[in-house]
Amino acid sequence: MGSKNKLKRFQENETFSNLFQPSREELLSDTFSLKGRWQQDYFKNDKPIVLELGCGKGEYSLGLSERFPDKNFIGIDIKGARIWRGAKTALQEKRNNIAFIRMQIELIEQVFAPGEVSEIWITFPDPQIKYKRTKHRLTNLEFLQRYKNILTPDGLIHLKTDSEFLHGYTIGLLQGSGHEILYAHHDIYINTYAPEEVVSIQTFYEKQFLAQGKPITYLKFKLK
Repeated sequence: MGSKNKLKRFQENETFSNLFQPSREELLSDTFSLKGRWQQDYFKNDKPIVLELGCGKGEYSLGLSERFPDKNFIGIDIKGARIWRGAKTALQEKRNNIAFIRMQIELIEQVFAPGEVSEIWITFPDPQIKYKRTKHRLTNLEFLQRYKNILTPDGLIHLKTDSEFLHGYTIGLLQGSGHEILYAHHDIYINTYAPEEVVSIQTFYEKQFLAQGKPITYLKFKLK
């Protein structure tokens, strides 16, 4: 994408009522006004909140928000030119159960209060295979602790990825830490018992992975 197009999208992002772009300073000073108040002040209801981390263009968040009108969805990504697509589509389709936040995921506890989130989806994250990159892996112990801090006691986490490495790494981590794995499969499209929302929503990149013959893995778990 050309820099002119990116700039246009960044400018348009500023006008979107469903897209929040808190500064790092605002988050670090813990002054983000919607923390602990998403249901009351933004969604204006008491429906459970579901996050998608690394949402990209928001395809999965949009798909889930359509299937589950009884839930509120928030897509999170740091890339402004990508998140623009999801936010714009949601506004065009008048979706009132979805919002987006442009931010770094490691600051998630500055945006949500303890117990404010019911579910987290992590869809096709960078597996960060090199050992030096483990601190950026979205299912490492540090990130899992952050998620636990904002989830309800029965909160669910979903991991959908084309990376067999990340799938196996996460299973090992969960088992080693005594967390509860509710569902695990290394190739959801050969398994007739995969949940409907896992197989029926496919992102642009997932379709590419499938065209290349890559198996898509899925994990659902609870943190103890």
